Formats: sequence, C-alpha cells, structure tokens
Amino acid sequence: MTIESVVDKKGENLFYKVPLQLYKGHKYWIRPLDKDIQSVFDIKKNPVAKDDNFMRWILRDEQQQVIGCIAAFVNPKTVNKNTDYSVGGIGFFECSDNQKAANLLFDTAKNWLQNQGIEAMEGPINFGDRDKWWGLLTKGFNQEPNYLANYHFPYYQQLFENYGFKLYFNQFTFKRDTHLKLPDVYRKSAIEILNNPDYRFEHIRKKNLDKYTDDFRIIYNNAWANHLGVSEMKPRQAKAIINSLKPVLDEKVAWFGYNKDKPIAFFIAVPEVNQVFKHVNGKLNLWGKFLFITQKLFKTNKKLLGIIFGVTPEFDGKGVTHALTYVVRKTMEEETNYRIFEMHGIGDFNPAMIKLVDKFKGSEKSKIHTTYRYLFDRNRPYERMPLKSKKTKNA
Repeated sequence: MTIESVVDKKGENLFYKVPLQLYKGHKYWIRPLDKDIQSVFDIKKNPVAKDDNFMRWILRDEQQQVIGCIAAFVNPKTVNKNTDYSVGGIGFFECSDNQKAANLLFDTAKNWLQNQGIEAMEGPINFGDRDKWWGLLTKGFNQEPNYLANYHFPYYQQLFENYGFKLYFNQFTFKRDTHLKLPDVYRKSAIEILNNPDYRFEHIRKKNLDKYTDDFRIIYNNAWANHLGVSEMKPRQAKAIINSLKPVLDEKVAWFGYNKDKPIAFFIAVPEVNQVFKHVNGKLNLWGKFLFITQKLFKTNKKLLGIIFGVTPEFDGKGVTHALTYVVRKTMEEETNYRIFEMHGIGDFNPAMIKLVDKFKGSEKSKIHTTYRYLFDRNRPYERMPLKSKKTKNA
C-alpha cells in the first residue's frame, strides 16, 4: 500500500471521490455537496485554514486502486484550549474494511501532527466549527444523514478503536414528531414567561438579518465560549454562519428570546435540505437549484433539522427554555407542514440538555456521533471530556 499527499487538483479530485467508490449504491448514504467539502480546505473560505496548517492524503492498494483518505489539521483557535497538551484534528477519513490500511492512514496523520508540535489527535472532526462534519457515526446506520453530518459504515468504529482511539464524547441526534404535545409542566412554565412583559420571543425576519446575526453572536459567546474546545465567535464568523443558512432559512422556525431587549436565547432550525440534495449527486448545478427552488415553493420537505439551541447562563433554569420550545412547537403545528423534527449534536457532556429532551414524550435518540481522542504519549493518563454543570442547557 502507498500513501500520496494531496498537492494538486488531481489529488484533490481523488480525495473527494474516495467516498463515492466506497458508498456506491448504498441505501442510506447521501453524497455531500462538493462545494461544502471543498470549502473546508479553501483558505479563502475557511478562516482557520492557512497554507501550512493542514494536509490531506489518499491511500492506494497494491493494484494502485484508491482505498482510503484522511486529512490532518491544526486549528489555532482550539489547539491549546482547556488542555495541558496540544491537540490537532483528523477528519474526512474514509477507508475500506482493512485495519492495516486504516493504521497507515492514522500513522501518517499522527506523524504529520507530531512534526507540527502536536501531542494528541482528535477525530473524526471538522477543520473548523463543531456545527458540521463532527464525529464518527456509531448508531443510526439505517437512517439517512442530515445535511453536513457524517455518515459511516459500522466497521469504522473498530478501525478507530483497534488503533487505540478512545471515546472523548458522544453527540446525540434526537427525533420527534412535531405534533406531539408538550408535557403539562412545560406548558405551565412557558405561559408564565410569555405573560411576563419583561420577555418577548420573535422569529427571524430576513429583512433584519444583520440584527439577528449580532444577537446570535452575543448569545453564542455567552452560552458556549467558556466550554472546552469552543472558541469565541467573531462577527465575521457569525455573519458567515447566518449567510450560509440564509438560502434555506424558514423564518417561522428560527426564533430568538429577549429580556428587556437583551438577547438571551435562540432556537434555529432549517428544512432538512439533504432530503432535496440526495437527488442532485453532490452537484448544485442548474438541475439541483431547480429541485431546491421547487421544494421551497411547494413545501414538499416534511423534515426539520434543529441547528442550534441555547440560553445564556444568566437566564438558564428560569423557564426561558420552556417558553422558547412552546412558541416554536406551536408555530410548527399551526403554520408549517413539517412533521418530523431532528435535533443534532447534543453532547453527552451536557446531561441537563439530554434530560430536557428526554422529557419530551416521543423523543427518540436516533443517531450517535462519537468523537475520539488519541494521545501520542501512551503513558499519559487519559480523561474524556468532563461533564458540564447539570444546569447548563445548550446544544
């Protein structure tokens, strides 16, 4: 077997096509949009990508067939955050069911990271924010992946764990019928907040998107920036995230909460666009755009994806979560055609949020994505990501 570094367009094209060969004809895999993967390694589009802080490889077998690929990277914003050792990332790993092949890919990434002065690697993760391409699918193989979420074969888990990777944290996807009623205790708490004139809740209006972008950044930084592995969001990042959602945004399922005009909470969901993109074979060309526009006009998509949900610590546990959930669910039932709602990326390090979701009758833990970590010094004591305070409810 031979490893080749990706150094030109030809290598890039081979790198992007590896999953097409492995998942060809697979019932549940949905090919990601080419542009979404390419943007991760574009220094003009990814603010953490530089010319020298990432590398990609492809793996060929003895017959020179491409059987695997991997990327390694150093995110300057998180490399030393909340750890006493430096951590790099690996991602976009694909491989045939061959432990020797997987080990060669992992060793190659490890050696490159060590040459960058890194002491551990985490993966499979995104080269950037945790809102996409994060974690190895370890449950939910008989379901289609959501947009910007990883799908993997079951044997990938053994490839990682046999090499020596250990669980760092799990992220859960919860599924629920949008028409199921909320528990009585939630409705009572929600109505108390909604009747309090100090609070107001409103859905996004695209004509005021700049305002909501700034509110989003404020809430995010208050709710997450002090957590392990999460860097503070800058205005440029917030604008990029909201702009990326703008083409698919449905105003009625993206909400903000305020206390005396101070932004304190948000719930942002979007139509699950993989239900459309699965028909375009990775290309958002003229036909793909036609399908997408048709879906928006005729509202054929019945599945909704929760992108992010959070409350600032100051107002956590005061009923704001219940009120926000109440108004969103009421709007879904009365003013939209969505029937299935999935919330992706709720970490097992956040027991309060899991407990909150579990209380909603009919919620199902439908998928698990596992983030692994591998310490280069095998004698160093290993610890998984610590749990958050039980009062924290951000996903």
